[in-house]
Amino acid sequence: MKTAIVWFKTDLRLHDNETLIKAIAQSDQILPIYCFDDAHFETTPYGFKKTGSYRAQFLIESLKNLDENLRKIGSGLLILKGKPEVEIPKIVAEFKVHKVFAEREVAFEEKQTEKLVQTELFKLRCELETFSTSTLYHAEDLPFTKKDIPDVFTVFRKKTEQDASVRAVFAKASKIKSLSIPEMNLPTLKELGLTTSKMDSRAAIQFKGGETEAIKRLKHYFFETKSLSIYKETRNGMLGEDYSSKFSAWLALGCISPRTIYQEIKKYENENGANDSTYWLVFELLWRDFFRFMFKKHQTKFFLYSGIKTDIVNSKSLNKKFLSQWIKGATESDFINANMIELKKTGFMSNRGRQNVASYFCNELNMDWRIGASYFESQLVDYDVCSNWGNWAYLAGVGNDPRKNRYFNIEKQANDYDKDRTFRDLWLQ
Repeated sequence: MKTAIVWFKTDLRLHDNETLIKAIAQSDQILPIYCFDDAHFETTPYGFKKTGSYRAQFLIESLKNLDENLRKIGSGLLILKGKPEVEIPKIVAEFKVHKVFAEREVAFEEKQTEKLVQTELFKLRCELETFSTSTLYHAEDLPFTKKDIPDVFTVFRKKTEQDASVRAVFAKASKIKSLSIPEMNLPTLKELGLTTSKMDSRAAIQFKGGETEAIKRLKHYFFETKSLSIYKETRNGMLGEDYSSKFSAWLALGCISPRTIYQEIKKYENENGANDSTYWLVFELLWRDFFRFMFKKHQTKFFLYSGIKTDIVNSKSLNKKFLSQWIKGATESDFINANMIELKKTGFMSNRGRQNVASYFCNELNMDWRIGASYFESQLVDYDVCSNWGNWAYLAGVGNDPRKNRYFNIEKQANDYDKDRTFRDLWLQ
């Protein structure tokens, strides 16, 4: 019998999952796995835990939900812990697996792990087949080759919208012939080297991981509240559950796919009418695509101080006092402080807040932007490698911003977006 492994990573869903569908079609029996990679729980060179407790908790919830959904159709999820290039080959050898199906990676460290796994599988005469499942537009459908993707978003967007189309979603798998999978055994936060962080009751939204919750959120934001129709007007808000879609955490772990969201936007437009707001959410999904394709093109450059520019020398050193004040929300700016306290106590911050605190870090505190990006990596519940590092490089002036220096006037921003101080009063009390 042909036995295949489906290696789940940041595609923790049954809907629109090409990897799973192709594995089922090409195999007699399936073994779904997830590996807690030790490297994801180490301390980075910048001194922060790579994965903090908010994101780890969200991941654990998402895996529980994936296991529940898989068991409903005859399977389950086997949990591994260690180095994927060590743990996955062990399972391949034990169950005589002929092929491993997985999501295709784009960022450097993830690509390195993928190559290590592939090398070890080759020794066992087992193939690794990967699929591009994380973007709205499929990489093969773009109107440019990888090396020719424009570095300016507007150029990329216009050409892509004009010459490419979004593929249809894959139907949800209805039945899986699976090996017998024992009850799921997840590591605790303590076993991952983390402490439990209870989300503050003031949080804009109480995130809960999993595909079931992702679909629930989409239905709420689109069809129950019709918030999508005013998204463009409200997206720069900072308070409450519905000023923005809040899909980012579920997108980051692939609990929902961009194409599923796109499909539902089209359905919503048919029922409620299309406007600038319904388009703007597609526009934001395109930004997400853009950063992923930039990482495919530029690879390690987004982790260098000079980013994708070549003429910038790192002249900034670490000021431990300033860094500590920024993290604790004890800077000279109450607007920055409120945002940083929200991040520390909830693992989330509005898009407007993120731009301001990053600009403040780079321009006012004058520190190496990668330290700030690394702190966000640890702290954010919705951390996505491409969006996080791409956006930080952008704001530091070493990424895809066509303008030389994007400087935010923090006081003006505070007056524009928190005129009556409601946001600051909430988090600084």
